[in-house]
Formats: sequence, structure tokens, C-alpha cells
Amino acid sequence: VQLQASGGGLVQAGGSLRVSCAASGRTFSSYTVGWFRQAPGKEREFLASINWLGGTAYADSVKGRFTISRDIAENTVYLQMNSLEPEDTAVYYCAASEVPYIRRLRNEYPYWGRGTQVTVSS
Repeated sequence: VQLQASGGGLVQAGGSLRVSCAASGRTFSSYTVGWFRQAPGKEREFLASINWLGGTAYADSVKGRFTISRDIAENTVYLQMNSLEPEDTAVYYCAASEVPYIRRLRNEYPYWGRGTQVTVSS
């Protein structure tokens, strides 16, 4: 499966942004999809995951602010980000796994898309 993340951009603190992860080559419906981000000089960190049943999981740092969802017909997974803070500035990546359970670790996802830059100004 090939993944393409999009929707990043520049937003002011307190604002919202939705990033998208479109899949091609295979349907997303049986995959677990995760969102990660990597800020300069930092490790890539887990943000959210959604499995084939629609079950979700979030990192504590984004719980209540970010929402992961999917559109099976569009073969796309979204990450809605609200109440953005300058600390959310990073490159955002989506990833997929054929294992049908929630995954939180980077090495549990074999398929990755190119990232999309999100910049939050103060």
C-alpha cells in the first residue's frame, strides 16, 4: 500500500487543521493506520491510531485535542487537530499496518507515507 499525507500548513496558536492520509494500491479498510510526528531534533512520536473496526487510541499529549477518523469509501484517514500549540509544530506522518489491532510503536508499522509539515505560530 502507498500512502500520501497532505493538508499541512501554517496556523496560528489556538487554531485547527486537518491532515489527510490517502492510500493507493490497497484498501485501507483492513489496515491499522497511525499518525506520528517528528519535530527537529526529536524522536518520531506516536499520536493516534485507528484499527479496522474503527477503534482508536491517542497519545496523552494530544488526547482531547486531536481526533483520528477514516472514510472507507475515499480510502483516507484523517487527523483533525484542534487547539494547536507551537509545540505541535512538526512533520506529520501517516503509517499503516496489516495487523488489525491498535499499534503505538513506530517499528510496528511497515508502510509509511511522506510527511506533511505543520507549523503553529505563537
